[in-house]
Amino acid sequence: MIILGLTGGIGSGKSTVAKVFERLGVPVFYADDEAKKFLFDERVKKKLLKQYGDIIFDSENNINKVELAKIVFTDASRLQKLNSILHPLLLHEFDLWCNRMQNNNSQLVIMEAAILFEANFSVKVDKVLTIIANKEDRIKRVMKRDKVNREQVEARINHQWSDAERAEKSDFIIDNSDNNMILGKIIELYDQLKIENSTD
Repeated sequence: MIILGLTGGIGSGKSTVAKVFERLGVPVFYADDEAKKFLFDERVKKKLLKQYGDIIFDSENNINKVELAKIVFTDASRLQKLNSILHPLLLHEFDLWCNRMQNNNSQLVIMEAAILFEANFSVKVDKVLTIIANKEDRIKRVMKRDKVNREQVEARINHQWSDAERAEKSDFIIDNSDNNMILGKIIELYDQLKIENSTD
C-alpha cells in the first residue's frame, strides 16, 4: 500500500484535489478535519481551557474555533502548544485508519494535511504531492470561503511553509492557480502511482 501525503498552503485547493482522488476510489484521511473532531473531546477541552482560558468557549461550552484561531495564529508559542495537544492524538488515529485500509486491501491511500511538513507528518507517508497556487488566488479563495479578512489569511499563510519550501521536499507538484487545468494531471499521477504499486 502506498501512502501519499497531499499538502499545500491554505487556499491552494488541496482539498479539491483530494476529492478528485476520492472520486477515483482512493481513501483519503483529512487530517485537518480529524483534528477538529478532537475539539469536542472533553479531555482535550480541559487542556485547552487550562492553556487558553474560557475566552475560547461559547455559551454552550463548545470550542469557538474563530476565537481559538485568533489566539494561536498571532502567537507561535501558543500555536505550538495547541499542536502538542492535538497532533499525537491525530497520528494515533491515522495509524488506526491505515490499518483498516490495509485490511481492506487498499493499494493507495492519502493523508491530506496543510502542515504535512511543518508538523513532521511526512514521516508517515511514502510520497508527497504538493499543490501550489498564486498567493493572491489563495488569499481571495480563503477570504470568500471562511468569511475572514486579508490580514487573518496572511497570518495563517505566515505560519506555514512557502510553496518553494514544500516543493523542494515533494515528489510531485501540481499548480492550481486560476486557469490551470489540473484534472488531467491528477489522473496521470493516479495512474503512475497504481503502476508503481503493482511493480513493488
